[in-house]
Amino acid sequence: MTRVIHTGDTHVGYAQYHSPVRRQDFLDAFAAVIDDAIEGEVDAVVHAGDLFHDRRPELPDLMGTISVLRRLDDAGIPFLAVVGNHESTRGGQWLDLFERLGLATRLGDEPTVVGDTAFYGLDHVPVSRRDDLDYAFADHDADYAALVAHGLFEPFGYADWDTGEVLAESDVAFDAMLLGDNHTPDVAEVDGTWVTYPGSTERASASEREGRGYNLVTFDADAAGGDDRVEIRRRALDTRPFVFVEADLREGEGAARVREKVRQHDLDDAVVLVDVTGEGDPVTPAAIEEFATDQGALIARVTDRREVETDAEVDVSFADPEDAVRERVEEMGLSEAALDVEEAVRADTVPDANVRETVKRRVEERIDDLDDLGAFDRSESDSGGADDSSETGDDEPTGDGEPADEPTGDGEPTGDGEPTDGQISMEDYL
Repeated sequence: MTRVIHTGDTHVGYAQYHSPVRRQDFLDAFAAVIDDAIEGEVDAVVHAGDLFHDRRPELPDLMGTISVLRRLDDAGIPFLAVVGNHESTRGGQWLDLFERLGLATRLGDEPTVVGDTAFYGLDHVPVSRRDDLDYAFADHDADYAALVAHGLFEPFGYADWDTGEVLAESDVAFDAMLLGDNHTPDVAEVDGTWVTYPGSTERASASEREGRGYNLVTFDADAAGGDDRVEIRRRALDTRPFVFVEADLREGEGAARVREKVRQHDLDDAVVLVDVTGEGDPVTPAAIEEFATDQGALIARVTDRREVETDAEVDVSFADPEDAVRERVEEMGLSEAALDVEEAVRADTVPDANVRETVKRRVEERIDDLDDLGAFDRSESDSGGADDSSETGDDEPTGDGEPADEPTGDGEPTGDGEPTDGQISMEDYL
């Protein structure tokens, strides 16, 4: 019998809502998983990718992660992992650093046997490169086998990876696929193999309303489920509370009604997300957010989803908006890759529902082609506009299972070996 904790999408280093407290929350959630592993004396912790939120984690995130992994190592419990898309780099991976320190094992096509189970790994692979995969895994003599992978697999939401094809073409007959990337926990059986996501360990977006947790997976012919040979149980984590407030305003209702709805909840140290809908009066989001924080909330965000009519006239100083946009784009001196993205976003030939995937595919193809990386350099025709480096809002990972953005190549080391973004690179550690 082999018992492992299956986790993933810990996104350590994510300063959600630009909050250092939320950044610490993500590390604390990962640490809580490791604490449970030590207390439960499991045989291994299996991490299915996106340990870090960013491919250039900052020093406190690295040191905090190393400290957590050392506790696990001191307990004699191996940490088995694959590389996710958020943390993936074009060279060595941070997981390689942890392996060199003796704190982790990077899973691959050779078996890593724990107890009576052989574990294999499949890092995140962009869609454009999956046709080249042959799923050739080395043989093993263990009683069970599991594939740990990072991607959006069928039959779950937003899937772009054929699970049946992976299982059919693999040289190894897998009893389970332990997956990461989709932040929604779920389990299914595909061609006699159990396929499961543990979900993220912290809420990485407003769409992740259910509680967070991980999977406890047991490989045992006598496990609950009889002949299934694999038992998958979900365990909950105690994470930062999120409060979701729905304020559906009737005619004549406004900010006072929204405050009343907010006041009905326990806001202590919570992230409070308020959705305003209905027919009521205009509401100033900043005032509601200030009210919620005064009531004890850690963070408050208000989204007014109504279309508020206005009598104000909009004076448009150009005859053709498309011409004006094209003219401004030309003035910005965007890179070839950025122009490609801009064209996909505005093109009439790309349906709205396909824009995200089209942009993702185009960026991936350029990143995968090492000879095409110059396409990310700004055009020499840059007119010297305003600095665009400041933060523009609370952009979040999708977290609901949508494909996350691929690394874009910014912040690569310059010719003298120093990272241009001021963060410490992996090469400084290795």
